Amino acid sequence: MIDVRTFESLGGANHGWLDAKHHFSFAGYHDPSRMHWGAIRVWNDDRIAAKSGFPPHPHDNMEIVTYVRTGAITHKDSLGNQGRTEAGDVQVMSAGTGITHAEYNVEDEDTTLFQIWIMPDRDKLGQPPKWGAKPFPKSDRAGDWAILASGHAADADALSINADARVVGATVKAGETIDYALNGRKGYLVAATGSIEVNGVPAGARDGVAVADVDTITVTALEDSELVLVETA
Repeated sequence: MIDVRTFESLGGANHGWLDAKHHFSFAGYHDPSRMHWGAIRVWNDDRIAAKSGFPPHPHDNMEIVTYVRTGAITHKDSLGNQGRTEAGDVQVMSAGTGITHAEYNVEDEDTTLFQIWIMPDRDKLGQPPKWGAKPFPKSDRAGDWAILASGHAADADALSINADARVVGATVKAGETIDYALNGRKGYLVAATGSIEVNGVPAGARDGVAVADVDTITVTALEDSELVLVETA
């Protein structure tokens, strides 16, 4: 099954400083058919205006992955962590037993990002909170998938999450294809830029592509494309 959820069909709200589109029910947007996909609970497509951002607020028992598309985001939290994550890079916050954090765009330009929430495994609820960030230069994943965040010990180079899931990214040139083996698991794919086909089904930039009951997906780039995929049980 391949279900394309066009960008125009997404929920969302424009708060001025924040223009957010929601792939899944979130805040004031509720669609019973789009509550989650496997362990993925939230996929927000955010534009954050310059010199603005999210003031301190709490979370618990959620794996929050931020994939920065343009600009940069600056993080501060109640554990004393601070960091600036730039375009093409990823930060992960495991909220665990509880953490308060702020995310600000201190730049002179808009920042755009994907904010992805993944529900932790039941046996990993109540873990100590943590935060981490890592650069993933686009040139290092040209034409191939890079594992950005993972709950699997074998993926030692990725940022760690407390969930049976992987977040991967790739850049693909127009006319080229790239495969990903789901082996019966669920996948949710978004092209941050560019138009693509997934097993022959077309999707535009920032459309959501929900995949289930497929062993392998083949992504063909109709234009130069930047891809983000979450694989989950």
